[in-house]
Amino acid sequence: MARQFEIPTFYKSPIISRVKKARQMQDRLKWDLSPAVLDFGPVRFVLARHFGFCFGVENAIEIAYRTLEAHPDRRIFFLSEMIHNPNVNRDLQERGVRFIFEPSGEQRVGWETLTPEDIVVVPAFGTTLEVQKELMDRGIDPYAYNTTCPFVEKVWNRSAQLGDEGYTVVVHGKATHEETRATFSHSIRDAPTVVVLDVEEAHLLGDMIGGKLDREAFFERFGHKCSSGFDPDRDLQRIGVVNQTTMLAPETRKIVQVLRQALVDRYGEEDLKDHFADTSDTLCYATNENQNATYALIEHGADLALVVGGYNSSNTSHIVTLCEEAMPTYFIQNAGEIVSESCIRHFSLKTRQVVTTEGWLLDGGSLDVVLTCGASCPDAVVDEVLLRVLSFFEPCRTVEEALASYPVVEQAVV
Repeated sequence: MARQFEIPTFYKSPIISRVKKARQMQDRLKWDLSPAVLDFGPVRFVLARHFGFCFGVENAIEIAYRTLEAHPDRRIFFLSEMIHNPNVNRDLQERGVRFIFEPSGEQRVGWETLTPEDIVVVPAFGTTLEVQKELMDRGIDPYAYNTTCPFVEKVWNRSAQLGDEGYTVVVHGKATHEETRATFSHSIRDAPTVVVLDVEEAHLLGDMIGGKLDREAFFERFGHKCSSGFDPDRDLQRIGVVNQTTMLAPETRKIVQVLRQALVDRYGEEDLKDHFADTSDTLCYATNENQNATYALIEHGADLALVVGGYNSSNTSHIVTLCEEAMPTYFIQNAGEIVSESCIRHFSLKTRQVVTTEGWLLDGGSLDVVLTCGASCPDAVVDEVLLRVLSFFEPCRTVEEALASYPVVEQAVV
């Protein structure tokens, strides 16, 4: 039986949580990726089979709130935002939590202000070895309140294994993201390491392997995101690929294919095992599930999509990217971004700015709206978005009528 975490009740919801529980009871093996549909008459909400809090996020939230409850008289710091969701982080701040770093890495709270009596919580993304040492030097145990996702730690362990076997580690990730910074810090202990953002950069590495790219061009592109002393002529002869756990799985597979083919072209298929580590995909299970469920959403089709989550959430942005290829998509952090039935504020991945769109809610009969979110978004926030959109339509079925297709039957106690 899957572990049940203690999540504050205000993060749960009477609508989304009920649909999730009903789907779980109906499909325990998670084979059915088809979306759920809540039919209110003039508007239907198409809900992804998998979305919302994952194992790592629930684990982090449980530890965070237990720590707050157990130590009301002590100062509590988080190294950075616990997860990339403004609603969760705002609640923690209102309860007195302070963040030492911005997500960008800029330090908010100086090390000199910390004392051994202070509590410092490591966020779900993990942290660097350098930060761990800073804490230990100040008498603070960085592992006492550690919410690092176990799937992130799995990547660190795989990187160490690759290094022990004489491979260079290629990290598919965003070099400035907290998780990738942490992975890079751990990886360089054991192996030469370089970070690759996308397939385009993988092709550049492939050109370096094949002798089509010179050293100067390599360092111009990768010099700021490779380990000290990295020698592309030497260190790209044997490689293994790991990733930031929230990257798009198909892109990781393409990067693996590009680099594998470059090594085949240079060394031959028969000698490939000496140059390319056959690593299993280190994308976490929740990211895989959410992305696969998003493909099923797209296949089902809808008039528009609302994707809810923090604007700096990597896994949410990838869901947005997938939906944008199929339908008008609006990336919002909560129901407050829906100004009216004619106006919505949303985040543009292209410009990295919040923009306003008029006429977003299409007229002309019934409407199908895809509704999903990232792995760090509470169900309660998705509920609020659903109810906000529903308020623009009348007459509608009641929530209970729409939920009739998703009864929750409690499992019998044996």
